[in-house]
Amino acid sequence: MLNDIKKQRLSKKDYDENFDEIHPPLSEHEAYVEGDRCYYCYDAPCIEACPTGINIPLFIRQITSKNPEGAAKTIFDENILGGMSARVCPTETLCEEACVRNTGEDRPVKIGLLQRYATDSLMNSSNHPYKRSEDNGKKVAIVGGGPAGLSCAHRLSMKGYSVTIFDSKSKLGGLNEYGIAAYKSLDNFAERETKFVLSLGGIDYKLNTTIGKDLSVDQLRKDFDAVFLGMGLTGVNSLLVDGEDNNGIDDAVRYIEDIRQAKDLGELPVGRKVIVIGGGMTAIDMAVQIKKLGSEDVTIVYRRGQKEMSASLVEQQNAQNNGVLIKHWSKPVRLITNDNSVCGVEFEYTSVKDGKLVGTGEKYKIDSDMVFRAIGQTFEDDADGLPPLGSGRISVDENYKTSISGIWAGGDCVNEGEDLTVSAVEAGKKAAESIHMELS
Repeated sequence: MLNDIKKQRLSKKDYDENFDEIHPPLSEHEAYVEGDRCYYCYDAPCIEACPTGINIPLFIRQITSKNPEGAAKTIFDENILGGMSARVCPTETLCEEACVRNTGEDRPVKIGLLQRYATDSLMNSSNHPYKRSEDNGKKVAIVGGGPAGLSCAHRLSMKGYSVTIFDSKSKLGGLNEYGIAAYKSLDNFAERETKFVLSLGGIDYKLNTTIGKDLSVDQLRKDFDAVFLGMGLTGVNSLLVDGEDNNGIDDAVRYIEDIRQAKDLGELPVGRKVIVIGGGMTAIDMAVQIKKLGSEDVTIVYRRGQKEMSASLVEQQNAQNNGVLIKHWSKPVRLITNDNSVCGVEFEYTSVKDGKLVGTGEKYKIDSDMVFRAIGQTFEDDADGLPPLGSGRISVDENYKTSISGIWAGGDCVNEGEDLTVSAVEAGKKAAESIHMELS
């Protein structure tokens, strides 16, 4: 039966089991044993592979020396959101892939889980590793309370700046709060980590405040000594096919947000047959979660091959292990509708010809109750006074400074944004140092 969308497909017990942590934390003994596998390389390639440059051998040695809080301080010095990064960072393609033990005869050290063990140890204690410097009388505005904004705010506050974060949502956290798969971040961890960052002091925030609507860039420049833009990507790409205005098609980003904020997962509408169009992490997170919510058939359709998917091979395998079918070399050409509701998608097979992706002319159909767009997000530049764009995002230099005096930007909204939490954190950190150099 098409358009078979309903709530409460599973029991509460099933939801609890399906959305339990995908990677349980290490115990003290497990962390010690795993840390002991590290060679503590002097010229550690894992450090080079980490976007935030964490001294990984040092923090692992601190763990094996029974000093997890010291290990956490080593991590937080470079990545103040190290707890969430340990949960969502694609370590299999970064530090762990670079690990010298990552050979055909051995496996890499579990750096991500060790990082989580250390950061959780400190965050679960009453100790805060930082103290704010004396107020220097200067004020900085930050637009966007996601990873880049929080990282920038924390680093500036440590140096004595008074920081105000403006965010369009009802909670701070950005992608960490609204966009991460629910089974990767349990027990309101994103909110707890945000409170940990804010507890340093000197950081104020205003929620439900949108740039271009509730405040202007020009006013921020007048009221503050510097402005950092870290609002991320708020627009969603369209499929550009007929039928997108019908019921039964939605943005994966919006639905994932609903999952993250739901008090009862059983209240979410779930189709029996679901199609997710896209090949990145959003597509994987969407497909896996809708399967865990009770969908029977979930298919990811991507226009290129497996190697071209931006989602890591580990994440692709996780989707397949959860019963998700992944079809490659296909693009949507038409949404099939019935009584103003989508009941299927017509796809065309694709191939590469003369370096360009083209349709082959051969088509096929997949029935569906729900269709989700996960083909990338865009920067919405409808606010006056924003810096010039390059390739659809804000242009910045190597210090994350824009061409407009007094304005910096970082994270997904800039032209080198990598759509990773760790990369956004690094951008916020570097922008803060650049702001400090200029204002001091």
